[in-house]
Amino acid sequence: MKAIREQIIFSYDYCANNLPSFNTPEQLYNNMLPYLTYKNDPHGVELLQSVPTLFENNFWGKSGSGDCDCFVILICSMCAVNKIGKQRIVLAGRTKEAPVHIWSEIYYNGKWCAMDMTQKLFNSTRKYKYLQYLYI
Repeated sequence: MKAIREQIIFSYDYCANNLPSFNTPEQLYNNMLPYLTYKNDPHGVELLQSVPTLFENNFWGKSGSGDCDCFVILICSMCAVNKIGKQRIVLAGRTKEAPVHIWSEIYYNGKWCAMDMTQKLFNSTRKYKYLQYLYI
């Protein structure tokens, strides 16, 4: 988690200077989703791409290609630079010991909004038995 936090902070300048501004979590979600392509990490590697790397010089050779943790870095960075709500990261799993998915949530207008960029719809997630919330 420390590495994800470092990548989020590292991504602030790129997000502020190279990506459009947004006013709401839903606007951010709907506008960024078409630019993202889910791609599993290489076997045996936990690949964490900062936002500059996600879009330029992408590991997979295609802008916007990454997995759920890469998308968390993007969303958390974008929310911070656009001053959209407070944020938390959700670790999800089928067992307590082994999370298999991660997404971000944004507290906006009195409720938490799921920003799972692997989903086709804003504020939607798949069901998992175990959830852990980490506040940023």
